[in-house]
Amino acid sequence: MTYFPDIDIFENELIQKYEGVLEQLLRDHTTEQNIYWATDNYEHLGAEYSYHAQITKDLISGVNGSVIMPRVKKDKELQQVRSRSMAEVFTPSWICNAQNNLIDAAWFGKKNVFNKEIVKKDGSRTWQVNKNKITFPENKNWRKYILDTRLEIACGEAPYITSRYDTTNGQYIPVEKRIGILDRKLRVVSENVEESGKWLEAAQDAYKKTYAYEWQGDSLLLAREAMLMTFIENYALKFGKEPLTKSIKSIAYIISWNTWQMDGIKGVIPNSCMAVQEGTGNLFKNDDIPLQHCTGCKTGNINLHNGIYSLIMDWYVKDKSTGKKGRKIKFASLIQKN
Repeated sequence: MTYFPDIDIFENELIQKYEGVLEQLLRDHTTEQNIYWATDNYEHLGAEYSYHAQITKDLISGVNGSVIMPRVKKDKELQQVRSRSMAEVFTPSWICNAQNNLIDAAWFGKKNVFNKEIVKKDGSRTWQVNKNKITFPENKNWRKYILDTRLEIACGEAPYITSRYDTTNGQYIPVEKRIGILDRKLRVVSENVEESGKWLEAAQDAYKKTYAYEWQGDSLLLAREAMLMTFIENYALKFGKEPLTKSIKSIAYIISWNTWQMDGIKGVIPNSCMAVQEGTGNLFKNDDIPLQHCTGCKTGNINLHNGIYSLIMDWYVKDKSTGKKGRKIKFASLIQKN
């Protein structure tokens, strides 16, 4: 059962089918605004599409419904520009699968848990899915697997998280053959949970422990949309119908926290560091005062930037101020100092 058989998830359809969900997918919880373009590729469309402008629903829906599309559908010249300017080179699904297999081989203590890699006669590579129920080592279980923290860095359209399509050739991949981190977690959930409510709870746990970040706003939105559709498609495969809109909104909220906009080297919102003129207590600007450049940018110390540090959610730790589970933390605080 496929609700969006085209690899491009059209924003107009999201708005029509799931009220309020696109707005959630556009949210940036660090700035409490929307994610922003962080690319010059759309500035020819007007000032609202410039590098530092926020991505709003009206800019990508209605008559603008085809503005954002997967990289494989973009003009070849534009693909080359993005490759040169942002090193945007997407990874074939077979490589994503091979690397995810290495992670799982280490976790399970054995190879070929979810699938076996195949080399065809022409030298191309694919995989053969293990159709048997996944079994776990004696000291581990399916709950521990979905709660294992996974992160895709500089995720682009997040092919390591979910493989709805091969990002290099646009080939759609059926749910049963997918190889992403969330694809594997949701397969395990479906194999071990039969009741809808409990399936939804387990799926939320899987999403809460799966993270990714990206610089460019259009790619970030595509990643978020793919993760959302992965949830809907896996639920539909298991139960023969779509989840309720409130369940879809709950997953969209988790995604909007766990897949965020960030300069991965600095740990801040892209290009938010700046040179500032230190004041002297005078009410009037003194042009003779030299600009003070960002210390973090000068030294390479991730903890000394003056930009806006990207926040993520630790869903399982209590916030001292509220007493409820869910604490906001700076992603940079998780990086060990050299």
